[in-house]
Amino acid sequence: MSTMKEFEEKMQKAVDSLKEDYTTIRAGRANPHILDKIKVDYYGTPSSLQQVANVSVPEARMIQIQPCESSLIKEIEKAILISDIGITPNNDGKVIRLVFPELTEERRKELAKDVKKKGDNSKVAVRNIRRDANDAFKKQNKDNEISDDELKNIEDEVQKLTDKYIAAIDKAIEEKTTEILTV
Repeated sequence: MSTMKEFEEKMQKAVDSLKEDYTTIRAGRANPHILDKIKVDYYGTPSSLQQVANVSVPEARMIQIQPCESSLIKEIEKAILISDIGITPNNDGKVIRLVFPELTEERRKELAKDVKKKGDNSKVAVRNIRRDANDAFKKQNKDNEISDDELKNIEDEVQKLTDKYIAAIDKAIEEKTTEILTV
């Protein structure tokens, strides 16, 4: 039997996934989270960058990566180059520096569109979860597990949940867009 809680958890996951996605969109400032998904080959084991190096932000538009072992510099550099963060690493033999260029107005607008598109996709996901929830509860009603009145109350509750998560997505879109468009 389906429960409201499982559908709410799915909606929450859609919002969390969007926010996680947004951390990888750079807004002209150095944000170490853009490196979160980068894996480095550490003696044959793909390891997260934070496990094999110290990542710091010494300046507003620079990330500095200090490998635990100097032999890892080439591996880290390679991992950054094949990732899609769009920044070429500078390496002085001891540390790797990522310098973030100022974003042009055009690039900011492109990123803002991307933010909106990702947000819209999350809204679609939440609405699909709403549909799945309604279908599941209608089936329970058809199988006489819940009454017509209970079904009506549940559908209202599902709609309230949907509205809550759509509002959370709208807020996330607005915050990230503001961050990107702020020079």
